[in-house]
Amino acid sequence: MSASEAAILDSDPVRSRDGTRFRLFPQPPFLKHYRTPVTVRLSPRAGSVGPGPADARMHVVEPIGKQRPYGIVPGPFGSPFVYLPAWDGPIQLPALPDAGGNFDHVEIGTPEFDAAHVYGCVRWTLDIWERYFARQLEWHFARDYDSLEISLYPDLDNSHAGYGFLEIGADRSEGKPQSFGINFDVVAHETGHLLIYSLLGVPEIDETMGEYQGFHESAADLVAMIAAAHFEPVVDELFANTRGNLYALNELNRFAELSEQTQIRLASNIVKLSAFRDGWSDEHKLALPLTGAVFDILCDIYHRLLIERGLIGRALVRLVEEEHRLGENEARIQAGFDDAYSNGPQGFRESLSDAREILGQYLAEAWQRLTADSFSYVIVADTLLDVDREVSGGRFRQAIESSFRWREFGAVAIGRRLPKPTQASHLHSARTVLPEHARWLPRMSYRERWALARGE
Repeated sequence: MSASEAAILDSDPVRSRDGTRFRLFPQPPFLKHYRTPVTVRLSPRAGSVGPGPADARMHVVEPIGKQRPYGIVPGPFGSPFVYLPAWDGPIQLPALPDAGGNFDHVEIGTPEFDAAHVYGCVRWTLDIWERYFARQLEWHFARDYDSLEISLYPDLDNSHAGYGFLEIGADRSEGKPQSFGINFDVVAHETGHLLIYSLLGVPEIDETMGEYQGFHESAADLVAMIAAAHFEPVVDELFANTRGNLYALNELNRFAELSEQTQIRLASNIVKLSAFRDGWSDEHKLALPLTGAVFDILCDIYHRLLIERGLIGRALVRLVEEEHRLGENEARIQAGFDDAYSNGPQGFRESLSDAREILGQYLAEAWQRLTADSFSYVIVADTLLDVDREVSGGRFRQAIESSFRWREFGAVAIGRRLPKPTQASHLHSARTVLPEHARWLPRMSYRERWALARGE
């Protein structure tokens, strides 16, 4: 092990003894194994987080009477205008700290808990990833806003992050609205978008930048996946379900769970770039080959560490590779992991923790070297190889090369975007709206500006 790797693995994940206590659901509480939140300490010192919650970098509000989400939206008479923070109207009562400055007393099921929980999810994700980046990232909107506005807006049927805001809506697919603020994966995913914009900026996106848009969705999913892997209950449930076989459906490879049976995307997938040779229509689907390649790398690192610890044999890893590529040997693989895990469960946990740390550090270093205006999936692969060579002398080169090669990176070019982008696409979403976009829009009439000022 190199000195650089040792530094990665020896670092404490996040917590500080004098940090502020919150209660978080590692996964949505409607999933039966996550109905009890865990108490965590976040990096801000106890007593430094005020009502909202709010600290120097972010604050939570639940607006009263807000009529439209942020973005380019229609005015009272239909004229489009740029609508960005800050919300200056009335708000619901904020979550309050206790006498010690902590928030773990806030009652579950109340609006105040939703506010405390969404703050905690953002802060947990920032704490983890800024450790990997080895620095505090400046918000990409810092020229105009000191603080990220985290807005609980249940009239929105989605969640999105953009210039100065993270707006949290609600899921209505099961009838009664469920706030996305208690879905850690959703909040961490949107925080991931903000992190990538802090690193790469906000380019002038057009329809030719498919791989960049796919990367954004992939990176946001990976931010959420690695942040979730720091929760002990997630790791407990993963090993209880898989006995260490990460390619089985588990807590790491499914994102944004909406019910016991439903999730939005899977990290473990077999989608290749050739699926988009004739064109693409959804950047979330276009992200799957990249996310899948990185998940494969995580598994390869994990398997190598297990072999080095004498916990599994190379023959079992070869079976896993055949199953993932060809769809064979599933029962034999699970039996092999069942047997091996029973002989060394702690070693399995340590191997996954080490693999998570190595991958998190590699991604953070690679992402800091990318640029939005000169981008491709091949550049991502090459950058990860550069990082691996510098950090460990190329220890995981074969894993990185084989994962991207199997996904056809560099061998297949994606086609053009097929349908004309709609308002559902991130090409037109609030995520990429900047204040200067206002000059491209027609000026509102005096009457419409007056109606807007009255809150209509």
